[in-house]
Amino acid sequence: MEQLFFRFNPWWEEKASYNFVERKTYLLQMEQSMKRKDIAILTGLRRIGKTTLMKLFIERLIKNHGIEPKRIFYISLDTYGLEHYSIMEIIDEYRKIHKLPFSEQIYLFLDEITYKENFQQELKNLYDLGNVKIYASSSASSILKDKKAHLTGREKIIEILPLTFEEYLIFKEIKLNKSNTHLLDRYFEDYMQTGGIPEYVLTGDIAYLVELLDDIIYKDIIAAHGIRDKKIIRDYFRLLMERAGKQVSLNKISKILGIGVDTARRYLSYFEDTYLIHPIERCGKLNERLKSPKKIYAGDIGIKNIYTGFRDKGAVFENLVYLKIKYKNPCYIYKNKIEVDFLTKDKILIEVKYNSELTDKQKKLFESVNADKKILIKNVKDFTSIPDGVRDLSF
Repeated sequence: MEQLFFRFNPWWEEKASYNFVERKTYLLQMEQSMKRKDIAILTGLRRIGKTTLMKLFIERLIKNHGIEPKRIFYISLDTYGLEHYSIMEIIDEYRKIHKLPFSEQIYLFLDEITYKENFQQELKNLYDLGNVKIYASSSASSILKDKKAHLTGREKIIEILPLTFEEYLIFKEIKLNKSNTHLLDRYFEDYMQTGGIPEYVLTGDIAYLVELLDDIIYKDIIAAHGIRDKKIIRDYFRLLMERAGKQVSLNKISKILGIGVDTARRYLSYFEDTYLIHPIERCGKLNERLKSPKKIYAGDIGIKNIYTGFRDKGAVFENLVYLKIKYKNPCYIYKNKIEVDFLTKDKILIEVKYNSELTDKQKKLFESVNADKKILIKNVKDFTSIPDGVRDLSF
């Protein structure tokens, strides 16, 4: 195990240096977490950059905070050869290598934590032992489903979303000075087509995005849940991408695919668990929220465009607005067959109309809703005026 550990932790023997593009907003959240004892859990789509963020933050710990390299341990728990070891056994072995007593604080970076069956209990034990700061990651939202409440009050969730438009420009090394702001719309349309998966933004290799989607669907859904009919899963996902930004009826889905409603509901949860989709509820009383169909948004626009092609720009634009305000837990308003896109938990009403206007009926409903603030988002300028959730918690 010692040789494997040294491969994963090159800073033990040489200078830590990574030539990655930084996502400063998430690194700031990780830095702020240093001041607290809680377990920082990075979660989000596969290949959204969780491992990269961990390594960049390790570099910061050494360079900016003067943390001794041997007190920083990174391991990917899905690595072949580690399947028979518990997290505690792996950490004990790491301490032995560097002769680290339990009294000495260590920083643990546990990648793909859900590969260990009893990870909640083990994380709780590590937390309770003290003098350990833990950063963990998972590509499945099942990490949030802690049935025995081992981590309740002990964890801080940091959800890593696809690149924002501002981050997209940084990754593409595009600087828009005042003299060329006329290019903003063109670059934004490129962003609408590409989406925000970091490696795909950097390379433009469509095969990479297709491979990523195959990995998620086959490894994290079909294989993980023992699903025999692979075609149904693919057809189901195609239907969801076609319906992104719209209400999705499980009854209709089940009839189209020839499966039961309960099966349709279960499969939908698998797409949600892997961050391929994000559902939102209808606003209203509990019975209205439970009975009404949910609206579905794609986890990444680039992935959606693989299935649908780059069309219906209004739906793509609305999806990007949702990803930008996701942290505000929006619901949608639906009354007399008229819809308003979002009402956030802090009473901000938002309607998205890409290069278009409200109809008279939409305007009437929009004006009638009780909200502290009302925003109409019609173009790139309106979109960029909305602060990113990780930067600013009020707008």
